[in-house]
Amino acid sequence: MNTRFSTDANPIKLYRVAKSGHSHRAELMMALLDLPYETIEVDMANGEHKASDFLAISPFGQVPAIDDNGTTLSDSNGIIAYLAERYGDTPDWVGRDPVEKAQVQRWLSVAAGEIFAGPCLARLVTVFGAPFDHAACVAKSHALFEVMEKHLDGKSFLVSERLTLADVAGYSYIAHAPEGGVSLDVYKNIRSWLANIEAQPRFVGMVKSPIPAAV
Repeated sequence: MNTRFSTDANPIKLYRVAKSGHSHRAELMMALLDLPYETIEVDMANGEHKASDFLAISPFGQVPAIDDNGTTLSDSNGIIAYLAERYGDTPDWVGRDPVEKAQVQRWLSVAAGEIFAGPCLARLVTVFGAPFDHAACVAKSHALFEVMEKHLDGKSFLVSERLTLADVAGYSYIAHAPEGGVSLDVYKNIRSWLANIEAQPRFVGMVKSPIPAAV
């Protein structure tokens, strides 16, 4: 356990939806840091995310959210940045020099932009029945993956030869892209990158959903 974490403190409460890649992003970070945490499922189908007690933690009614012994936060990228700063070896996670820091920030923006618009939304259609243009989301996914495939040529991770927040932010929706009807078969470098993350000590995966035969 990280020595900066008090063993007298209670586990971090993670409010999540088990099949949410955003939720998994936060859970993966806590697992990699070897932090004690407990998961609390939010019943969004029945409006639990709109209840006043949950909105006090997550004002936009979104998962994930955490309660770290009185410190409450929402937004997956914000949560993993907080966890790295408070409990991790921060330079390793956020960048050891200005260039690395800028590159990590760029990939956090990609996670909130291209990854969300592509593999995340494609999976929302097939797994949750969300009313998005699936074909457009698949096309955006492949446009993203073509860029990432070239970027990862000869690289183990997105920014350096070690894991950073960039990899944590990118992993969940890309690893589960096939569940959204987006094949990874032709992206050898991306698949190697995913395997490198999954080989990390204390890695924890996300609940799997069926891969659709066709959409």
